[in-house]
Amino acid sequence: MNSDKYIFKKKLNLKRKSKRRLFTESVCFFILSFLLVYVNYVIPNKNLLLKNVPATLKDSLVLVVDILSKLYELFLVVYICVSYFIAFILIIGSIYRLFKLLSRKSKQSNYK
Repeated sequence: MNSDKYIFKKKLNLKRKSKRRLFTESVCFFILSFLLVYVNYVIPNKNLLLKNVPATLKDSLVLVVDILSKLYELFLVVYICVSYFIAFILIIGSIYRLFKLLSRKSKQSNYK
């Protein structure tokens, strides 16, 4: 019986990366970083976008709150409609049962 701390010991990959693989990864990272910097450089009106971030966040928050309040009202309307429909079905069912009860023949059979 091995103790719990040695359960994953054989599954660990303890190999070191070769120098060639490390070099290729670093070159890929370098190229990717330059690509990201270039894409950021190409974006027009960066300063204006950065200045308008607080106002944009405020407007977005107001819109989210407005959407949530409208969703609350919408769910209330759906609940009201569904509850009226279910109540209507229950009333029809109770009237149908009362009608069947009253329209039964007066003949009753004795069960022994």
